[in-house]
This record gives sequence, structure tokens and C-alpha cells, in this order.
Amino acid sequence: MTKLTELTKGDMMRRNILFYGVLIIAFVIIGLLVPEDPADFGIISALPAAFLIIFIFKTKRIIEALALATILTTVMGFKGDFFGVFNEIVLGVVASEDMAWLFIVCGLMGGIVAVVETSGGGYAFGNWVTSKAKTQKSTMAWTAVCSLLLSIDDYLSSLTTGSAMTPVNDRYKTPREMTAYIVDSAAAPACVLNPISTWAVFIGGLMVANGLGEPGTQVLTYVSSIPYNFYAIGAILVLFLVIFRIIPIFGPMKKAFERVEAGGPLAPPGSERIDIRAGKEQEVPENPKLRNFFAPMLVLIAATILFGFDMQMGVITAIGFNFIWFVLQGMSPETYVDEVLRGLKNMLMPLFMMILAFSFADGCERIGFMDYVVGIATEHITLQYLPITVFLVFALTEFIMGINWGMYIIALPMVVPVTLALGGDPIVMVGVVAAAGVWGSHCCFYSDATILVSASTGCDNFRHAITQIPFGFIAGILAAIGYLFLGIILY
Repeated sequence: MTKLTELTKGDMMRRNILFYGVLIIAFVIIGLLVPEDPADFGIISALPAAFLIIFIFKTKRIIEALALATILTTVMGFKGDFFGVFNEIVLGVVASEDMAWLFIVCGLMGGIVAVVETSGGGYAFGNWVTSKAKTQKSTMAWTAVCSLLLSIDDYLSSLTTGSAMTPVNDRYKTPREMTAYIVDSAAAPACVLNPISTWAVFIGGLMVANGLGEPGTQVLTYVSSIPYNFYAIGAILVLFLVIFRIIPIFGPMKKAFERVEAGGPLAPPGSERIDIRAGKEQEVPENPKLRNFFAPMLVLIAATILFGFDMQMGVITAIGFNFIWFVLQGMSPETYVDEVLRGLKNMLMPLFMMILAFSFADGCERIGFMDYVVGIATEHITLQYLPITVFLVFALTEFIMGINWGMYIIALPMVVPVTLALGGDPIVMVGVVAAAGVWGSHCCFYSDATILVSASTGCDNFRHAITQIPFGFIAGILAAIGYLFLGIILY
């Protein structure tokens, strides 16, 4: 057995050496053959995106895929200086204000989840929900409703609902892939439809910056675009139709249900690497209290709203409140700090994946990928087909690049002038762009939404994405058809 194991390991090592050796040679050849100026790349700029998607589907290894695809962008764009540029990209991402915000918000959210679980608050909440919901379908519906109620921010919704409702769904033998799909589909899609959310404030601010409203009217300006966000509306509608089996469960999700029904694990293999609850066995607390779930969460939500929808201020306030709240109940300060650090440590894997995703997006921008796609799509565009074209183009670029709000910063300054020049309504097109961003983020294998939901529900992010995509495509196709008819009706 030992000799067989050694042979197997040796074969694997030789296979890996051959595989990565061929990749290195291919990268070098590509770097030598492409033009010197990235402005001349044209369709060649899509090579890293194509490589990334093929590598992910072939190997199911997203971290390696993102790292290698980013290296390919630097080899193509900067030839022999690729390593220095790669280092510059990663350093720039890690040192950026956005990533610092993510480390604070997501890391401390992990700490809040860990403390609430240790105190028994999560267990008490699970018992309370179980007393209200007696079936698998009803607990799934409760999961969706819980996420919808927290739709002031998608991070808040994803991390809180996932960590609170996953143990509840586990009791009813719901595959983790299904729990992740529910949490994800009721997070960003709900937030983008909620006028009292961080999304409304952000996109409304971009609208004002692009001349579509007066300063101080961000939210009111944004509200007028909400009815045109067909994908977000469709995603939530499809979600409930799937929960109640009006739309049957099919494809990879059906296989996940079959795995669990056959006595297999609730979580797909490899989920422990990204699970926010990893490293601690589930324990039954002596005296679980429901207040230890609701008080920290209500403070978190209230503080986020009171500080102008600032999630960072919300989690910092909640961390401070929780220290007082739990220490007064007998938790030692040392235990509190240890649990916060444990929760923060469990968020490192998701955060590392986001660093690589942002780095890949940066690399793609440096070789002009997005400019090429947008340029091709808008070269012969007409007003009648503007809504569906904008939706498809920016949904595709968001799916490939996974840059979420960064896509809105890039897209709106492009779309608004084009719409005005063609005589269209830019408010309508803001709704279309917002929908494209949600679809791309919702279905992308390495977007922040996919990563954080996978962490909070304890589901491998490749399996989460691959099981969710078919239902995302249903809502996406409905949205695309809607935008096709919208352009015909309006123009």
C-alpha cells in the first residue's frame, strides 16, 4: 500500500511538473507573439479571460486560476517586466482603500459571527426558527425572508443570514449548495431594489456625479431607475419559484440533493477551506438565549443606518457593543478577544480570494479587455437595441472580471453619454447597468458575493457557483427578453 501510494504521489508530481511546464512555455510564447502595445491587442485581450474560465472548469481550482490568469495579463502587457508588474498589481490591491475596507468589515463580521455562536445566540435562533418552520421548504423560505429583511447591505445580508440559517437548514438535510443559492439570490438582488441600502446610496451618487441629479438627491434619483432592474426582480421571483418547486430543481443542484438523500455530506468536498465556522465543533450551549442573537444583529443594523449606511462604522460599533454585552453576561474578555480573532482568521481564505480576483480585474484593465468588449458592442449600436446590448455586455464583463461596484464606476460614464447622444433615457439605462452588475456578480465564480456567501454557508465556492448558475441564467434570460422588448416599446 505504501509503495502504491508513493507511486501515485510520484505520478501526480510528474503530471503537475508537465502541466505547469507546458503552461510556462505557452505563456512565454504568447508574450513573445502579442503586439508590444496593449492598445493593439484587440481580441487578443480576451485570452486571459478565456484561460481563466477554461482552467476553472477543467481543474475546479479557482485560486490557481486567478493567479495564473493575472500573470498571463502581465506577461502579455509587459513582457520581461511581468513579475514586477504582477507584484505592483497585488501590492496595489492589498494597499488599496477598498481592500482595507473589506478586511475591516469582513474580518470583524467573522468575529461577530464567532462570538454570537459561542454565546449560544446562533443556536437559540436556530431553535426559534425551527419552532416556526417545520419543513425543509419552510426553512428555505425563512432563509430567503431573513436575507430580504437584511437587504440594507449585501455583505450584511450574506454573512448574517448564511451564518444564522445554515445550521437551521442543516437540520432539515438541505444541501449547502441550496442554502448558498438562497442566501446569494436574496442578497445583492434585494439590496439593489431597496432604496434604503448601501447600493442605492452608491449608485445614486454615481448618477449625480454623471449629471443625472442634484447633490443631496442621490437616493431619490436612484429610485426612478429601480423598475428597470429586470434581473434583480427576476432573480428573487425565480428563487421563490425554486423553493416551492414550481421551477423544478435540476442540473448540478439536483445532484447535490441526491447526494444528501443518499446519506452523503451536506457540504460538498473542500468546503471546510472556506467555511467561516471551520475549526470549531458544533456544541449545544447550556443556556442559549435568543437575545444573544438579536441584540448584536440589531445594533449592527442600526449603527450601519445611523452612520449613513457605513458598514465599517456598523461593524466597529457592534464589536464594541458586543464586548460589553457578553462580558456583562459572564464571558471573559480573553475569551471574547479569542473568538473575534478566530472569526477573523476564518475570513482570511475568502479575503485572499478577493485579493486575487481584484488583481485579475486590474490586469485585464491594463491590457484593455473591457475597452475592447465595450468598443465592439457599441460600434454599430442603435437606440432600439441599446438596453439589451448594455445588459449583455456589462453582464459578461462583470461575470469575467468580478469587480462588482467597480464595474458601475467604469460603465456609467460610458453609458450615460451614449444614451443621451442617441436620444434615449439615461435613467432607464442606469437600471439596465445595475441589473448587469448584479447578474455578473451573482453568477461569477470568484466575485465577492460568491466568496462571502460560500464562507458564511460553508459551501465550496466552485460548487456554489456551478449549482447556482442555471437558475441565474433563467432570470438572466428573462431579463434579456425584457430589455429587448423594452427597447422596442420605448424607441
